[in-house]
Amino acid sequence: MAKGFGRVQKRRQALEKSKDRLSELNAIIPWAVFRSCLEQLRPPERKSNAGRKPIDQLMLFKLLILQQLYNLSDEELEYQTHDRTSFRRFLGLSPEAEVPDAKTIWLFRQRLTEAGLIEELFQQFEQYLQTAGYEAKGGQIIDATIIPVPVQRNSREENKQIKNGEIPAEWKEEPDKLAQKDVDARWTKKNGKSYYGYKNHINVDVAHGFIRQHSVTDAAVHDSQELDIVLDPDNADDEVWADSAYRSEEIERTLEIEGYESQIHEKANRNSPLSEEQKAANREKSQTRAKVEHVFGCWVTSMGGKMVRCIGLERVSAYLGLKDLTFNLKRYVFWQKREKSQAQCV
Repeated sequence: MAKGFGRVQKRRQALEKSKDRLSELNAIIPWAVFRSCLEQLRPPERKSNAGRKPIDQLMLFKLLILQQLYNLSDEELEYQTHDRTSFRRFLGLSPEAEVPDAKTIWLFRQRLTEAGLIEELFQQFEQYLQTAGYEAKGGQIIDATIIPVPVQRNSREENKQIKNGEIPAEWKEEPDKLAQKDVDARWTKKNGKSYYGYKNHINVDVAHGFIRQHSVTDAAVHDSQELDIVLDPDNADDEVWADSAYRSEEIERTLEIEGYESQIHEKANRNSPLSEEQKAANREKSQTRAKVEHVFGCWVTSMGGKMVRCIGLERVSAYLGLKDLTFNLKRYVFWQKREKSQAQCV
């Protein structure tokens, strides 16, 4: 029995070693860089000194990173942290330690959102990347992805009021109903298909593939309208890549005035198809521009997809800000492992 148990333990340890990406994150990510930002969020005032001590805010922050890595609801995150050894090890919790409940997780994220600290946490890590030798360079790639949310079952009159920035009177009389209504999401069309939700606009540097700038809007906002917001003036090189949705005479002129070199795809018009030279140029540009798709591909293949578990522009922006930050953490681990592997081969 003892020998059999030992084999099971060794097999489990070997499996965890091959699959536990959380151990790599714990070992490689400089978590301490976030603490000064988190400390701005003072714990809620306590009525007395009785009861358990306040939960460490860095541990709560790591819970939010776990949530983005696996795209879990607050309730599922609480359960999985109870159930999974790798989650507890990542958080520094002993087997008998109490796990923050779903309400605590929600409140912590909400307090970060209201204090505007999620963007500050994103920028904190960006500053660390700059000092660690991962400065933005090689030019920048701009793109946006649609974030679909559940369709609201509203009447035509209700939708008309929402588009005008008004809240239907009957909703105001039913706070519980209003709390379930997303009045910020909008419809858009892509490739002939309609989507309802938001857009995450990102800027990725060519050299390292980190998200350097980001912005969230409703889905009806055209990609090109956020170009000025997500352009990164700190990129060491001048080239800007984007698909043809960003192409216009005004944008080309603006980029030239601001000192950028446009690598935006040429756009065909109804009576003016692209020449063979233009098609060839677009194919060449695509070899660089395609790197931005690695971000969205990572979301789908290893971060649980694009689903957001909240409503309203403010909360969705916070949720996607955490997702963008989590991607950068994963990207940093990739570069650190690659550099270590290259050093060992020398």
